[in-house]
Amino acid sequence: MRLVQGRTLVAPDLFDRLTRRITTEHPDLDDGMPHRILDQALAFLGTSATATQPLGPSELVDIGWHTFILYTVDYAAFCERVAGRFIHHVPDDDPNDQGGTPPTIPTTLTDTVTAIRAAGFALDAELWHRAADCSSKCTQCHAGCTDSPTR
Repeated sequence: MRLVQGRTLVAPDLFDRLTRRITTEHPDLDDGMPHRILDQALAFLGTSATATQPLGPSELVDIGWHTFILYTVDYAAFCERVAGRFIHHVPDDDPNDQGGTPPTIPTTLTDTVTAIRAAGFALDAELWHRAADCSSKCTQCHAGCTDSPTR
């Protein structure tokens, strides 16, 4: 089976604009890293389009998702074309919140990596580095951002 690159989900000019933005906003990243981050963010979003459970990005991949969301017209059109719905970014501000906010279903990076592979996307394992070592009890390694198909 030939694996699909996430970058194939958007036009080359949009991919270039988004990677330039990542490069500008994150000058500390090594050369080539913005392209890798965006490719994996797109693979993540392409997988989220058909996922039946919430999925969450790694910290680095979340940079690509945040960047794409800033381009609201392009992001909304992408979501409609790829998912048939808007792919919401649902941060988990306080997982201990008892103030009436419905709890987010926990996700693990391992779940996300498994889903990306099952969807046929090429995986850049270094950007999901902790997923390979996560146990089934491991949750996302950072802010708790997810896509929730129920929202």
